[in-house]
Amino acid sequence: QVQLVESGGGLVQAGGSLRLSCAASGRTFSSYAMGWFRSAPGKEREFVGWLSRSGGTTYYADSVKGRFTISRDNAKNTVYLQMNSLKPEDTAVYYCAARIVTLTSTRPHEYDYWGQGTQVTVSS
Repeated sequence: QVQLVESGGGLVQAGGSLRLSCAASGRTFSSYAMGWFRSAPGKEREFVGWLSRSGGTTYYADSVKGRFTISRDNAKNTVYLQMNSLKPEDTAVYYCAARIVTLTSTRPHEYDYWGQGTQVTVSS
């Protein structure tokens, strides 16, 4: 089992940057592919990006491609979401999630473990 805790959210002006972290418990962190999702008020949970177990392969939603970067440090049991050129429409609660199956997935129900989320607010 994996427990995930996100951090790094906050308030930032449009055009700014934030780096979110997701710390995982357990010895098997490197066995999981990781995903980032976000939820804005009144909207369904939205896929942001996916990262393979090794960190060598990534996949991003079109809305964040070129602006966001996912990475991981398996020695530290941590996955990161670097967010640059932030826009007001990026405002949401951001969640990290772990998936035992290593294939790419954009569907929340295909992930096995979730963090509690961290709020990101981008002001215009």
